[in-house]
Amino acid sequence: MKAAFYTLGCKLNQVETEALISAFNEQGVSIVSAENVADIYIVNTCTVTSKSEQKARRMIRKFSRSNSSSLVIATGCYVQMEEEEVVSLGDNVVTVSLDDKDTILDLAAFIGSYDSDLKELKNRTALWLQEHLASSESDESDRFRYSPADFNFHSRAFLKIQDGCDNHCAYCRVTIARGASVSLEAEEIIRRLNKLAEKGYREVVLTGINIDSYQSGDRDLAQLLQMILEETKGFRIRLSSLEPDTLTERMCLVLANERICPHFHLSVQSGSDSILKSMKRHYDSETVRTAVKQLRAVKDDPFISTDIIVGFPGETEEDLAESMKLLTELNFAGAHVFPFSPRPGTDAENMTPKIPERETAIRARKLRAAAAQSYEAYVKRSIGKKVTILLEQVDDEGLWYGFSETYIKFTIRNIKENMHTGELVECEIVSMTKGSGSAVFLKKIQMS
Repeated sequence: MKAAFYTLGCKLNQVETEALISAFNEQGVSIVSAENVADIYIVNTCTVTSKSEQKARRMIRKFSRSNSSSLVIATGCYVQMEEEEVVSLGDNVVTVSLDDKDTILDLAAFIGSYDSDLKELKNRTALWLQEHLASSESDESDRFRYSPADFNFHSRAFLKIQDGCDNHCAYCRVTIARGASVSLEAEEIIRRLNKLAEKGYREVVLTGINIDSYQSGDRDLAQLLQMILEETKGFRIRLSSLEPDTLTERMCLVLANERICPHFHLSVQSGSDSILKSMKRHYDSETVRTAVKQLRAVKDDPFISTDIIVGFPGETEEDLAESMKLLTELNFAGAHVFPFSPRPGTDAENMTPKIPERETAIRARKLRAAAAQSYEAYVKRSIGKKVTILLEQVDDEGLWYGFSETYIKFTIRNIKENMHTGELVECEIVSMTKGSGSAVFLKKIQMS
């Protein structure tokens, strides 16, 4: 039995897919790439943009047609919102809602022991899901069952600490799909982190839909991080996307710890206060400026990136200029610039005036060009600095590749001893290119 996995969307989806891969692998199912013919295809979908939904439909349809006797299991946010549409993509397509996604972990054992005609697999799987869901009670803790024993494609580990979102931003459909914010208990997070450290992981990424809203009893994200720093050791910590208004002085004092990577992604969306208000964001542009200033006060030239949406309904040239000003004034080292995509069921779907797609594309190119210049400036001033690189892979000629604490990819030269994937090495940057750079190896690092 062969299974292939295809993931769209956020880091959280990637984490959940990793857990599913581990579960199927443990049951004796061979894991193959999505380009290969498989008996089972599992597609983890996204609903952030219309393009992500289009890609999900295209891949589900492709997998369904590539082998008529194969089984295609679709799950994720897009399935949660448009289940009937997904089911119609093929006779061999089975859907699993977000609320029940964790049952696919149990499905692995059923499929791994299945030895009948593959043509019957869809019907048997659908029946298994129906019976399994009828006999079990859904619980919030089920969302955190994704704790893979091995991260097959990464030298770093990922830990899901939070799910859902309470913000209800005007443009976002994920809140509708994922529901209210829920958090993994702090004690369980510590247990899982220590287990990952025992397995030898030297970097752990804390992820979720909106980790800023983390709450376990009276403990918020800042307090959780402090607890992690006090009760774990042996690995560095990387955070997924953060909201500008949560980067208080108290939070930044915790982020100052050397174990927390100087790599932060702020979900900004616009530099225009009027557009931020229309988006129902909970901060203004001055809040963003303060957040960036405080991060730079506690970290030495951290890599700070952001998200910007262009073409939001009602966005004027002046609003665009405000986004450009914020992007360049704060010297964001990276920016993901997204054309606005009206999502069904959101407040922004029917907002006017609409910005023509051609004009939106022009605006996006302008911001991306500015972001590219900021990135190049950042990497150039990194030359001569010492960085700690997590080794990712080695090529046939013995050259190692890895990522620094600022999440820049490097080629590591002059390694004079046996090294292994997942190790941390201290390097001095000797040159940088647009996409990555080269560095000279100095020594191994032991995290305390």
